[in-house]
Amino acid sequence: MIDRYQLRYFLAVVDAGNFSRAAQQVNVTQPTLSVGVAKLEDSLGARLFLRNSQRVQLTEAGVRLLAHARAIETEFNSLEDRISGRQPSRTLRVGVLSTIPIRLIGDLVKRNRVADQAESMELIEGTERDLVGRLQRRRIDVALTIVRPAETRFEAEILYEEGYALAAPDWHAHAGATSISGDLLANETMIVRRHCEVLSETSRYFTERGVRPQFSFRSTNDERTVALVKAGLGITVIPDSYAEPGLALIKLAGFNLTRRIGLLFASPEVAAEQGSSGLEGLRNLRP
Repeated sequence: MIDRYQLRYFLAVVDAGNFSRAAQQVNVTQPTLSVGVAKLEDSLGARLFLRNSQRVQLTEAGVRLLAHARAIETEFNSLEDRISGRQPSRTLRVGVLSTIPIRLIGDLVKRNRVADQAESMELIEGTERDLVGRLQRRRIDVALTIVRPAETRFEAEILYEEGYALAAPDWHAHAGATSISGDLLANETMIVRRHCEVLSETSRYFTERGVRPQFSFRSTNDERTVALVKAGLGITVIPDSYAEPGLALIKLAGFNLTRRIGLLFASPEVAAEQGSSGLEGLRNLRP
């Protein structure tokens, strides 16, 4: 027989990524949690995790159990709410690509807070690869991220497409230009966006034009990068959606890469869900 606590321990390990953090999450000791998971594996007659020194991975049996375990836990919580008279609530877990401007995410949160007091939103930031992994493990419900043309693993919905531009302070010598050739930037100081999804293509673009700039800053935080560009520390290449006062965005001649931003859903059921203000807000998100 399977007990609810065993499923809670199983879900905690999936969400935390290892047994130590999972035990902290459910307020038990690690040996207690390990025993509970072992009993669950015995009941099912299958191993649920592949363990190593760094983290755990789901086996095929673990993947099959995951959707059922989440559904059972949701039903338990809903039943407790109904019996106790509490207003049922739902948390929409949204993975957010770290290169999407924070102002867009802030607007989304504000709209959701006003629209639906019964639904909360949990945001998990990550790289494109991080978010795909979380979707596969059902640790998030939906990801706001880049949608690749060949994507077939998840239900997908395109929201908008945008290009990239050279970002410079609005007083920069080239700030008034609509387009500029990369070879004219040989004497410029640049800022590196370490997590940019087209970083290698950007480097190749400048290298092919003989531009090997001095770098003044390297960061994975785009808000800091934009602030320092506006202050005059250097220029960078950034998605068009980062346009804001004080920042000049200039197209690079011959640099025609674009990205499609959209939603990837953990399951067809999430994609088809109706009545969620959070999902509605995500579907209406635009720069």
